[in-house]
Amino acid sequence: MHFDLVIRGGTVATASDTFAADVGIAGGTVTAIARGLPDGARTIDATGRLVLPGGIESHCHIEQESATGAMTSDDYYSGSVSALFGGNTSFIPFAAQHRGQSVEEVLETYHERAKKSVIDYSFHLIITDPSDAVLKVGLPKAFADGVTSFKVFMTYDKMIVTDEMMLDILVTAREHGALTMTHAENNALIKWMVKRLLERGYTDAKYHAISHPAAAEAEAIHRGISLASFVGAPLLIVHVSTDAGARLVANARTEGHAIFGETCPQYLFLTRDDLDRPAPEGAKFCCSPPLRDGRTQADLWRHLKAGNLQLWSSDHAPYRFDATGKLSAGPNPPFNKMANGMPGIEMRAPLLFSEGVRKGRVSLNEFVALTSTNAAKMFGIHPRKGTIAVGSDADIAIWNPDETRTVTQTGMHDAMDYTPFEGMSVTGWPETMITNGRVAMADGVLLAERGAGVFMKRAPFDASGYQQPVPPELDPKIAFGAKLL
Repeated sequence: MHFDLVIRGGTVATASDTFAADVGIAGGTVTAIARGLPDGARTIDATGRLVLPGGIESHCHIEQESATGAMTSDDYYSGSVSALFGGNTSFIPFAAQHRGQSVEEVLETYHERAKKSVIDYSFHLIITDPSDAVLKVGLPKAFADGVTSFKVFMTYDKMIVTDEMMLDILVTAREHGALTMTHAENNALIKWMVKRLLERGYTDAKYHAISHPAAAEAEAIHRGISLASFVGAPLLIVHVSTDAGARLVANARTEGHAIFGETCPQYLFLTRDDLDRPAPEGAKFCCSPPLRDGRTQADLWRHLKAGNLQLWSSDHAPYRFDATGKLSAGPNPPFNKMANGMPGIEMRAPLLFSEGVRKGRVSLNEFVALTSTNAAKMFGIHPRKGTIAVGSDADIAIWNPDETRTVTQTGMHDAMDYTPFEGMSVTGWPETMITNGRVAMADGVLLAERGAGVFMKRAPFDASGYQQPVPPELDPKIAFGAKLL
């Protein structure tokens, strides 16, 4: 046997198994997993290390304009480098449609931007203008080209889709094997709260948490699940931040619906008290849904362990702490004028490893599932990505499980000027990163070249195993012969 690279002596872990083995790589793929493999052209000694599938960051905003025109600070080079140093070998950022744009125009723009990436990539579309041309031409073509997921917003005036629009979108996704994602918050309830807070002079950053109550998330998640379940379409609820929201996802799954949930580090490592800092520091912690409290953190850890939430994503939305980002509305803006979002792509996996695996909240195999395998399966790139198996891409992260670091912004590789996790002590770090069989990072040194990443054409969503019962109103046998789906 000839190997380009052999990883020797490590502990290999997948979403299902943990075992001692060498990994042989040739031609960019895993070609052997066994003990005692011969040396390759290059051999890495992984004794005392964990050999894991590379992480798949499936929720991040890279080189993306917001609805207000602000551009995130990370482009596809800096964003992908930061992702790589955080244990990720591929990512799926958003390609945002703004009203009046065609899907073709959006994807052309993002394909051009992504040419700088050092890791493999795909896109989730964001759909804000579901015209007939989008539903009947743009989306089907995107799906055929391998962009098989997209996101809709149930809030934000410039991005919101109505329930009727959402039903049209869900049916289109169902017909073409795509997965719809949604930001679920009740827009009217939030606007009502914001108005009352501002009228009474409550403008500090801490009131952002009050303006987005847990009830707004729970109501929208319930409504989104109801709409998706009615037409038998799969739905992913992104950045679930409440116990009530996670319970709604779990209950829908128990009933056989293809409903999925995601949460993010900020909801398990930060609280709304972080917003209550001397102005304007609180703006650094402004995101939506907002940070909650310590009790909710404990609830979300429980939901992760129970499998009620299937994805662990950063929702990396990097806006610098200056006039280009967080403070674009002035040096001390009211909470409703602060750019929403915070960085975190590099800390996503290390935080979960340190506080999850090391402290016994989740197993090592659950860590792999949450950071890699589940995303690969959900977004149509498994088993090419998301596991270590013969024939899979050699996307591998070699972790030092015992290395402890203190988180600092100077240690990050993004284009930001702060990290919300500053000062935290984290144990367990990716030490060597391998993408498509090539060593891309080792001992803190970037080795991957700009543009090394390639576009991942993704398969349709696999809905097998879900009952997706059809309501009587959509069953032609009961609906007097009416064919509505």
